[in-house]
Amino acid sequence: MRNESIACFLGKLLRSFFVYAWIGVLTNALGYVLYLILTKLWGAPKLTMTALYFVGALIGFFTNRRCTFRHDGSVSNTWVRYLLAQVLGYLLNLLIMLMFVDWLAFPHQAVQAIAIVLVAIFLFILLRFFVFKQDIPIIRVG
Repeated sequence: MRNESIACFLGKLLRSFFVYAWIGVLTNALGYVLYLILTKLWGAPKLTMTALYFVGALIGFFTNRRCTFRHDGSVSNTWVRYLLAQVLGYLLNLLIMLMFVDWLAFPHQAVQAIAIVLVAIFLFILLRFFVFKQDIPIIRVG
């Protein structure tokens, strides 16, 4: 019985990660193209990243809540946790940009492309275990 609940949990975790990755690839590819266009026209990589980050976060709440994690809990409580997770993700993205673009002079295009992947992994963990949390089977040793 215990092995079945663990297998079910792992199956749900893999399914949610696959859906999250698929939605993320589509939305982040579009967001990255917009980032490149806007920074080419406007400059200001960090300001552009900030604007696009929060537009993507808003879209992400609804798609991840329904499609990725199939969450049907309270929207108001979930929204507060989601905002906290997104602020942490944004701060991580900003820190990466500051460190590698401003301090180490790497090209912002490459840094942002890598930051998208790192922040996405960070957010998946927060979304799965903090924002849209579900019961996790207890594994007893011995």
